[in-house]
Amino acid sequence: MLNGFGIVHGGILFSGADSAFAFACNSQGILSVALDAHITFIRAAKAGDVMIVTAAEIHTGNKTSFYNVTTTNNNGEIISVFKGTAYRTGKKVYDSGKNGDQ
Repeated sequence: MLNGFGIVHGGILFSGADSAFAFACNSQGILSVALDAHITFIRAAKAGDVMIVTAAEIHTGNKTSFYNVTTTNNNGEIISVFKGTAYRTGKKVYDSGKNGDQ
């Protein structure tokens, strides 16, 4: 998970933030997909650091929603800030009656 400089690769930080974003924007039961996402790296994450990723809903409308996702280390220092925009499809995340799925 480390890059050539011995620090956590930015792609790993992006993946963690993107996963938290996906869980957050689908948490209301409406299938949502990413329209836009970007990340700003504040400081390096090092081998052995524990990353805490927190997603916060900024706004949810009928068709779009906006989220800020912050990654901090075990010392409470901000490692990265991710901003994501999701498109809300209007479909249910899980439809128990569809095709006999349970």
